[in-house]
Amino acid sequence: MRIIFIRHGDPDYANDTLTAKGRIEAKLLSDRVSKWNVKEFYCSPLGRAKDTAEYSLKRMNMEATVCEWLKEFYYPIKDPVTGRERISWDFFPSYWTEMEGMYNKDNWMNTPVLATGDIAAKAKMVYDGIDGILKSHGYERYKNYYKAVKPNTDTIVIFSHLGVSFVMLSHLLGISAPVLWQQFFIAPTSVTEVCTEEREKGNAAFRVKKFGDVSHLYTAGENPSDSGFFQEIF
Repeated sequence: MRIIFIRHGDPDYANDTLTAKGRIEAKLLSDRVSKWNVKEFYCSPLGRAKDTAEYSLKRMNMEATVCEWLKEFYYPIKDPVTGRERISWDFFPSYWTEMEGMYNKDNWMNTPVLATGDIAAKAKMVYDGIDGILKSHGYERYKNYYKAVKPNTDTIVIFSHLGVSFVMLSHLLGISAPVLWQQFFIAPTSVTEVCTEEREKGNAAFRVKKFGDVSHLYTAGENPSDSGFFQEIF
C-alpha cells in the first residue's frame, strides 16, 4: 500500500488558514492529486490543512476523515533557558546534539528536556493513530514492522503538518523524531510518499519513494514556500 503525506499550503498562522500564495499552491496540488486513485483521505482538524485538502476533495467529489491526533505537534515543554513553555522542537544544534537520547528512535521522548512535557503520551497517541489507520487498511504493527494481513495496493492521502508528519515517519521508518524535526524539511504542499515493501510473504516494511516533492509547483512556475525553514546563513 501507499501512504502520501501532504503538508498544508503556505500558512497564515495567525488566522489558521492559507495565504494567497498558499491557495495557489493548494490549487496546483489538486491538479496532481486528482490524477491519483485514492482509497481514502485523512486530514488534520486545523484550518490550514482542511483548506489545503478542500481543493483536491472538491475535484474528486470525496470527503476526508478528520482525525484530532493529526493536528500539529504543538505540545509544550519547559524551555531550558527561559523556564517558560514552548513547543517541543526547533532547538539550536549546539543544544540538542549534545543529548545522545535525542538520536534514540525508541526513547527520544524521554530525554530530560522533552520529559518536562507530555511528549511521550502525545507521541504514543500519534503512533496509535497511524497504526489504527493502517490496521483498517490491512496492515498490523508487529515489533518494528507490519504484518500484511490483507496485502493491497491502496493509496491513502494524509493532509497534515510538518511536525506531526515527522512523528508518523519516525514510527514507520524507525528514525528518531528529533532527527527528522531538526535536520529535514518539507515545504508547504510537498508530497512525501512511503510504500510497503513486501519481500517476505505476510511481512511488510515501509520505504520512502518520494520526500518533500514539490514538482507540481515547479512545473507551474510557482516557487515553493520556505515557511518553517530558518535562515541559510547567520
